[in-house]
Amino acid sequence: MTRIAKLVLEDGTIYTGQSFGAEGEVDGEVVFNTSMTGYQEILTDPSYRGQIVTMTCPEIGNVGTNSEDLENQIPHLAGFIVKENSRIRSNFRSDQSLNDFMVDHGVIGIEGIDTRALVRKIRIQGAMNGVLSTVDLDDESLIAKAEQSLGLVGRDLVKEVLPAKPQQWHETLSGWWHMNGGSSIQEEDASRPHVVALDFGMKWNIPRHLIDQGCRVTVLPGTSSGDEVLSQQPDGLFLSNGPGDPEPLIYAIETIQQLLGKIPIFGICLGHQLLSLAAGAKTFKMKFGHRGANHPILNLETKKIEITTQNHGFAVSDEDLPDCLEVTHRNLNDNTIAGVRHLQHPACSVQYHPEASAGPHDSQYLFRQFRQMLKISTASI
Repeated sequence: MTRIAKLVLEDGTIYTGQSFGAEGEVDGEVVFNTSMTGYQEILTDPSYRGQIVTMTCPEIGNVGTNSEDLENQIPHLAGFIVKENSRIRSNFRSDQSLNDFMVDHGVIGIEGIDTRALVRKIRIQGAMNGVLSTVDLDDESLIAKAEQSLGLVGRDLVKEVLPAKPQQWHETLSGWWHMNGGSSIQEEDASRPHVVALDFGMKWNIPRHLIDQGCRVTVLPGTSSGDEVLSQQPDGLFLSNGPGDPEPLIYAIETIQQLLGKIPIFGICLGHQLLSLAAGAKTFKMKFGHRGANHPILNLETKKIEITTQNHGFAVSDEDLPDCLEVTHRNLNDNTIAGVRHLQHPACSVQYHPEASAGPHDSQYLFRQFRQMLKISTASI
């Protein structure tokens, strides 16, 4: 039986479609992702906390879902919007349909709406708050709820996706990576550098890459203090991706400031923004953000273009960029800062996702560079 669902934006725009996945009602910032593949990774990426995600690819779900490609234990996004949810799943790795996966995890979806019109509206007017509901179908009621939605600015969403406790990470990259020519650094435990990863909502393919580079990895909640990090006797610090606005995360900024200069630091996405804030930079809310697997980035050192996976709605500002930071990468779509290096301490970061799950592998060299930073730092002790 067809179930009705409605998506209502804060400007009063109403989309009526069919419900799939779970039933209920959610609110959040309505955004879009241009990836043609990787919807399961998008569903389970904690960086989407508080967001209702629209897929621009017209058909989603045709390869089902599987237990290997999760980027976190559960989905964290608020809701999911597609043009068409495939009724057929065809992939030998699939063990569940997209619809059943969403039902099991309580994710509300809507299909059958004009996603091209929705995305065009977001691009012109900017990302806006909305309500997705299968239970309240009254237009005026939903418009009022959309207008009251909190949005992302000023909220600490990281504390909603933190790991419960520290853990030692052991999982490696998928066997598919090695079948396609990838190789791992093999070292004895005693000689492997120890990396503490501050988890602000970390995608699991990141620590897999750190393990692949021959590191030992301890994952700590992103609320950990500088002393708690140093008590692990790390050789380096990794700052993970995560959801929402970086500026309210004062605890994380202070921790990074305590650790700058003591151990090498590498950050991705939210970790890039936090490192920059700790160095004295500013961040700003973007009009509609960067979300997809085909964003061109210029490496200012090599002059090479990297095609990258991205997912962020905030960025580091060029305005009053502190002298201690050097821009290393630029986004070629809008020239925003996509990477920085600290000129006084061994610390660097990028706005995009070199672990690329799913997405291109152009930027995986950054994990090797971080490994080299650890090697140099360890040799100098």
